[in-house]
Amino acid sequence: MTTARARWRCEKGSELIEFALVAPVLILLLAGIFDFGMMFRTFEAVTNSAREGARVGVLPGYADVDVRTRVNAYLTVSGLAGPRTINVTSLPQATGAGTFTARSVEVIYSYQFVVLGPIGSAFGGSFGTIPLRAVSVMRTEAAAAP
Repeated sequence: MTTARARWRCEKGSELIEFALVAPVLILLLAGIFDFGMMFRTFEAVTNSAREGARVGVLPGYADVDVRTRVNAYLTVSGLAGPRTINVTSLPQATGAGTFTARSVEVIYSYQFVVLGPIGSAFGGSFGTIPLRAVSVMRTEAAAAP
């Protein structure tokens, strides 16, 4: 009888059971950190591409096609080949010193989660793709009209 009681009170293997309970949560947490880190990197690339497009758009002699080409080139070099939308507009800005034109470049990129997307869809969620949007507005390099 004493050996049966000793077996029930023995704590051998309890660490393995505890690890089996905690490991899925830990792995999901690490996957979330990885996915959000990659999303933040992608967002920074989208923001920088909008800024690069606005820099080209404010220079004299460059058209909207040149802006879109620069944004696409920046995103391609950054390793982002997914679907994107690029909007280029000219905005008149009135100030006390006069009126000038500003160029606005908006970039919308569809980001696909690598790990959390399939896990979320396996449980019936729609956490797979989110739009990352960045806007950059810069003043054109022309003299202000009086």
